[in-house]
Amino acid sequence: MLRLALILKRSFPRLAGFASIPLIRLIFFLARLLGPERAAAFGGGLLRRIGPLLPAHRTALANIRAAFPGLPEAEVKAIALSAWDNLGRTGAEYAHLDTLLDYDPEATGPLRSEVTGIEHFFSLRDDGQPGLIFSAHLANWELPAICAAKFGLEATAVFRPPNNPAAKRLVEEVRRSTMGGLAASGPGSAFSMQGVVERGGHLGQLIDQHFTRGVVVTFFGRPCLVNPLLAKLAKHYDCPVHGVRVVRLPGERFRLDLTPPLDLPRDADGAIDVPGAMQAMTDVIEAWVRENPGQWLWMHRRWRPDMLPKTAPRKAASQGNVTSQVEPTAI
Repeated sequence: MLRLALILKRSFPRLAGFASIPLIRLIFFLARLLGPERAAAFGGGLLRRIGPLLPAHRTALANIRAAFPGLPEAEVKAIALSAWDNLGRTGAEYAHLDTLLDYDPEATGPLRSEVTGIEHFFSLRDDGQPGLIFSAHLANWELPAICAAKFGLEATAVFRPPNNPAAKRLVEEVRRSTMGGLAASGPGSAFSMQGVVERGGHLGQLIDQHFTRGVVVTFFGRPCLVNPLLAKLAKHYDCPVHGVRVVRLPGERFRLDLTPPLDLPRDADGAIDVPGAMQAMTDVIEAWVRENPGQWLWMHRRWRPDMLPKTAPRKAASQGNVTSQVEPTAI
């Protein structure tokens, strides 16, 4: 009987997740009927009301206060509400990912999306070499992978599957229909990611979330842990590293910005310095967030001082093979 009780206790969350499949698909269907503008407005408005009632709102407020010390409380709350609005819009936009990115460099009329740095996309696509792309949870962070697929850039996006089985199934369906390669993060996934680069492909990863076994970087003046995978790959294959972000514009429009290849720090032997490279990428992301703070995912516990190593010698942090450290990271 005790064993049955334990099994039921462990099973109920999963059973509840599967029970929500029809509800999630109904919401997805209704979002399709509403169209991208009305669906995004509804999703944003809904989370602006619900978000402040959730425990994650306290995390968001604490993060914003720490990142912008001295910022008036009214502005702190406004940024948090904007972040909830962006998250709600992003969720609703999953029903329209196949139409959001309509950028065409030859078009003359108004479009929903625009791209700066498209020449870097073409260079990555045509140079016959592997490449790495980092991004962050800004605006609708799914769009870079869609842009890569649209313009023929062989790219594999690293993503973390949602915990809810209903959301996981639906998100995977949408991603497969709009994006190129996909790599679910988890145990053993680093080998497949390394294989992408070995074959001359391109790997994209969101690097703005906590990574328990990561290297220490400074973000908004505070130490945190970041996944070093991209820097390890860049060091091993000496391939270019670009950053890409999405900016949400008025009127349910978007702009994608792709940076030139970063000039990453190197050690005395000329090899890319792993902690230094991750700091360089983090600095780019910090600048992006400062420019549009209401479009970043402040609800995540990015800073966890209790999990920082007591000592973090740079040389030790950069050692080890490419596949030594991987844990779930979303994209």
